[in-house]
Amino acid sequence: MPAATPDPVPVHGSGDPTPAPDTPVPPCGARVTPYGGPVAPGADRATVGLGMPGFGMPDGPVFDGQRPPDAALAGDCVHCGFCLPTCPTYVLWGEEMDSPRGRIDLIKSGLQGEAFDAGSVRHLDQCLGCMACVTACPSGVQYDKLIGATRAQLERHVTRPRAARLQRAAVHGLFPYPRRLKVVRALLRAYQAGRLGNLLARAGILRRLPASLQAMEALAPKLGPAPRLPARTPAAGTRRRTVALLTGCVQGAFFPDVNAATVRVLAAEGCDVVVPRGQGCCGALSAHAGREGEALDFARRIIEAFEAVRADAIVVNAAGCGSHLKEYAHLLRDEPGDWGERAAALAARVRDVTELLDEIGPVAPRHPLPITVAYQDACHLAHAQGVRAQPRGLLAAIPGLTLRQPAEPELCCGSAGTYNLLHPEPAAELGARKARAVLATGAQAMVTANPGCWMQVGTALARMGRRMPVAHTVQVLDASIRGVPADQLLADALDGPGTTITRTAGP
Repeated sequence: MPAATPDPVPVHGSGDPTPAPDTPVPPCGARVTPYGGPVAPGADRATVGLGMPGFGMPDGPVFDGQRPPDAALAGDCVHCGFCLPTCPTYVLWGEEMDSPRGRIDLIKSGLQGEAFDAGSVRHLDQCLGCMACVTACPSGVQYDKLIGATRAQLERHVTRPRAARLQRAAVHGLFPYPRRLKVVRALLRAYQAGRLGNLLARAGILRRLPASLQAMEALAPKLGPAPRLPARTPAAGTRRRTVALLTGCVQGAFFPDVNAATVRVLAAEGCDVVVPRGQGCCGALSAHAGREGEALDFARRIIEAFEAVRADAIVVNAAGCGSHLKEYAHLLRDEPGDWGERAAALAARVRDVTELLDEIGPVAPRHPLPITVAYQDACHLAHAQGVRAQPRGLLAAIPGLTLRQPAEPELCCGSAGTYNLLHPEPAAELGARKARAVLATGAQAMVTANPGCWMQVGTALARMGRRMPVAHTVQVLDASIRGVPADQLLADALDGPGTTITRTAGP
């Protein structure tokens, strides 16, 4: 594993390393990161003692000839350090090999035929894939493509410990499958109705569960009814566009109200909304985990499902799904036949819902919403898709609404797909950091564009005893268009479906 020498870190724009408001000041003698903040409590477990028994490593090179990371892309990194203050793991631990440029050094060593040890794999696994470094990099390093190709290689050649294999198998055997999620949803709704969570918490059983199961239980949102969306919803008034909606796996199962609000807003703005039947997972979770074959299968099915309907655009309301759909041309570039062309054609039509609404402009009247909200950037919307101004512009145009910006907007909240299940400790530390930044704005509610961010920050606020209303951007737009009173919107965003659940502490 190569040693990388830290370079001076520049201070610049959105990467300014000034800690978020209310970030704890380290006591005298405490370890600090290069930015003066305290080293996170989980740093030793994350960065020290990387022997990690149970790993099976290949004897020779870790990369094969099947789409390895591009050496030219890795060579674009000039070690300037602009990525460092935006990288969540580097900000937490101050460890060079847990930064983008440190991980690129590992990738370069793999390309040179060097063997990886378990520590190398751990540094790469601990990357959240938030892509904040892609935004910060002045050299245009395509870290997203480098880490994606690397994870596919690791998935093929590295045998993880048994517990990690079982955990990953459970996650990827459940979340990308909407039908399985419906079964889990029914069981979870019964669990919540019977208040079993509070009983288990008081009995001290929850805290004895493995960390990943504790995280899953804590993150599960409050569930309500999940009515089926119509196959086609006509535009209100003159039809301006016909759009097809990706309903998503987690979004469809656990946040159906967001999908329903998306349909209402699009229809109100003059769009016929089509919901293709038979659509499944887009493959984002699989691709981010390096499960390349699985991701390709999911992508082909999505292409077929959306080719079966006529639509001007494909609308997505979950940032991670949208960013992945826009990368279909790259993902399927080497597939036989015409898959590459079909993937490129689909990707060209993909729009985040706020992106599309900004493109077509408003026609539906907005009613006043006299509330103050903090807008939390979803990483795969802001960094992976470059969509920042559109949601802010749509929210700011609502009469009476005041928009506030949390500190460290470039820093990930720790959700990152399944990261908060596979790496719950650093994810919780990042979630608490983001929650403090949101609270410091003094806003009445937090607004975001991704179900993972919603659950992650909402759960962090609940752990701190500071629950607050959390809503998706389209839910706020929907409330304004329909004339929902501000108090009702806030109440629904605090205790309605999709919100976090307060637990009674156990012994």
